[in-house]
Amino acid sequence: MSRQAGRRAGAAAVLAGAMITGLLAGGTAEARPQPYPDPSDRVSTTMSLPSPPGGSNVRVLVFHGSAGDEPPTVNAGIRAIEKIGNSGPRKQRFKTVATDDASVFTNEKKLGRFNSVVFLTGGGDVLDPEQEAGLEAYMEAGGGFVGLHDAARTEPYSQWFGELIGARAKDGSGASVQRATVEVGDRKHPATKSLPLEWKRPDKWLNWEENPSGDVHTVARVRESTYKPGEGANGADHPVSWCRDYDGGRSFYTGMGGTASSYAETDLRTHLRGALNWTSRIVQADCKAAIDSNYKAERLTEPNQPGQNDQIGEPHGMVTAEDGRVFYIGRGGADSSQPVVTDWDDPETGKGQGQIHVYDPKTKKVSLAGSLTVFGNKGGGDELVKNEEGLLGIELDPDFEANGWVYLHYTPHSEINRETHMAERRVSRFTFDKSTAKLSEDSEKVLLEWPVQIHSCCHAGGGMAWDSDENLYIATGDNNSSRFSDGYSGNNPEPNFKGVSFADARRTAGNTNNLNGKILRIHPEDDGTYTMPDGNLFTGKEPDEGGGKTRGEIYVMGVRNPARISIDEKTDTLYAGWVGPDAAEPSTTWGPAKYDTFAAITKPGNHGWPYCMGNKQPYRDRNLPDPTKPLGWYDCDAPKNESPNNDGLVNLPPVSANNIWYSPSGGGADFPRDENGIPSYKAEEATYSMPWLKGGGQAAMNGPLYRYDAESDSSTKWPQYWDGKWFVGDFYDADQPRHAVLMDPETVGKGGIPVHAETLKKIVPIGEDGIRNLMDWKFGPDGALYVLDYGRGFFTSDAKSALWRVSYEGGGATPAVKDLARKGRR
Repeated sequence: MSRQAGRRAGAAAVLAGAMITGLLAGGTAEARPQPYPDPSDRVSTTMSLPSPPGGSNVRVLVFHGSAGDEPPTVNAGIRAIEKIGNSGPRKQRFKTVATDDASVFTNEKKLGRFNSVVFLTGGGDVLDPEQEAGLEAYMEAGGGFVGLHDAARTEPYSQWFGELIGARAKDGSGASVQRATVEVGDRKHPATKSLPLEWKRPDKWLNWEENPSGDVHTVARVRESTYKPGEGANGADHPVSWCRDYDGGRSFYTGMGGTASSYAETDLRTHLRGALNWTSRIVQADCKAAIDSNYKAERLTEPNQPGQNDQIGEPHGMVTAEDGRVFYIGRGGADSSQPVVTDWDDPETGKGQGQIHVYDPKTKKVSLAGSLTVFGNKGGGDELVKNEEGLLGIELDPDFEANGWVYLHYTPHSEINRETHMAERRVSRFTFDKSTAKLSEDSEKVLLEWPVQIHSCCHAGGGMAWDSDENLYIATGDNNSSRFSDGYSGNNPEPNFKGVSFADARRTAGNTNNLNGKILRIHPEDDGTYTMPDGNLFTGKEPDEGGGKTRGEIYVMGVRNPARISIDEKTDTLYAGWVGPDAAEPSTTWGPAKYDTFAAITKPGNHGWPYCMGNKQPYRDRNLPDPTKPLGWYDCDAPKNESPNNDGLVNLPPVSANNIWYSPSGGGADFPRDENGIPSYKAEEATYSMPWLKGGGQAAMNGPLYRYDAESDSSTKWPQYWDGKWFVGDFYDADQPRHAVLMDPETVGKGGIPVHAETLKKIVPIGEDGIRNLMDWKFGPDGALYVLDYGRGFFTSDAKSALWRVSYEGGGATPAVKDLARKGRR
């Protein structure tokens, strides 16, 4: 028996029971029976509504029945809806009928004439069981519903009505009118696409007993930091408007409209117009895209065979080909059962295999395309022992389908110097043989090479990406120790091995003449060389300070450990994230705590490390002869590299502000500043502009910016809702970010913070059996999201190391074209 038929069976018996209950309680025949707590026990109806209700002559029913005094919002709301229906494009106009007579819900002929029903109520129990059953039958037939503000307090005992609304208002919330900022996260839905990104307005803001995000499609959130939410606040994710396809029909709810004056606002009327157009079947909309259950996360690779890396190496990056194959690399760590040589006197020290595996979606099989002998298997432990070098990055040539060229960023074992503890990093081009599905090692063309110290760990970076002019971007870490500076600025000039500093990032990231701690930009040529595109940070021929002190390959300097970068195919904006130092708390002596950082970069610049972090928060200088004694604060607008290890320019470009920064105490930390612009760095004085962010044992992992392909017929592609959203994540999955953020186009390249963020932790699942240690994530040509889980060990591959795919299964916009009230409208 169907859900609908089951509820309707025995309706007379239930009605009789309800009447008897009322009489035994001493009530009259008109007394309302108690509502049924379980939907399966409620009164049903024999209504046979047209499917879908309403017609091309669109009508909207505004119900304002109240359990008590009629709220002052009713007349204002009715007038606003009438005006919406009588204005705008002719094909979007409708007739409005308002009533406080709940018997309409048991009148099949009347109710079936309406395309959508609006609840403009003051809360309370306003429907008897038979009337509620009539509303349910209306929805099951394909009707539309819009709930406004106190509708979330209506029918408080009804589980079905609560699910129709999506959430229940918390008692006592929304008592006062406050001005707040609404973050409009859905830029495609007709109810929100024309609204400001940040919509500032007064209203009575409700708190929710349970957060509905993920179960409903949230289109807008209210930012709690802009008002006083009171007891029961929902936090950084505070939905205010949402929608979903429910019980055969379409439901839209907004917590706005709590004051009579709200309905005179142009933007609120625009919001309501879009909601009414969708629920009335005038236009289509996608109310499925932000519902967690519409996504499927599937592990694609099996665990390796014992003692082997047959499925996956120690995950460290990936790229997707146009035909859907996924090329992913292993840095160099072997299965944990394999020996690791750490003795510098042994010629085999640190020798590992950087592997390139390929997953083929057609066969669902993995093959080993190639392996490079790298310096990268030196294990963990003390920082002077472990190592992060190896096979670090992979990209396919823009014309890969024709030429088979693969670019690899790696540290060859053959080039290490065991005496000086120096090595060579390089970016090389190889040819992938389609007939054998193998990488030809003999085809190597070395494009770019530079020295790195390997005496002390860490920070190798590794990511690569292309822009539309076929320039290749290469992310390099600062090649600097995390120690010797108490977790603050990596600027200790003293530690060195045979004259090479390994704890002073002014030698690398802050040095205009060094390729480490940078994002490089070059243009590979067909003959295996490269040229320098115009517009990099330096030309390599700067006349200042004698010349010869800059590298023309540098596009961005001052980054610490940028493991992943991406480029928006539409705007060529560079997106990057890098790991910060280790200090858990800010220091009034040395400066900010560890800030992991994300930046949207639209022009070349200096992003601060090791001088400044976050929104231009400076560190304290230190130098010889005693690096333990603090010197002056760095000037973020005019930084100077006065390290004895610097062979580049002293006067550096001004520091560019970053978009996202977070520490263990929260995201977007800032402090009061003195007359010289120096923050107080007192933890108790910190403010946080990004409360959705939290840190800990953090390691920023930049993701892609999604671009929806309308021409793709893929059944797994993510919806248009995500178009233009930037995916930011962290290697760790506890409190750290795994979010899609929306940037303001006006401020995105100027250090503007996100205007909206929503969690992805139930879509890209966290936990021991989920994607716990996020190493890389990219969208494939099928529009699905491919994700590398590093695994649960370090410097090895293990049973949890895996390639995953997260695909969308929610279907398209509703209603179906055939069900549109006025055919041809989309």
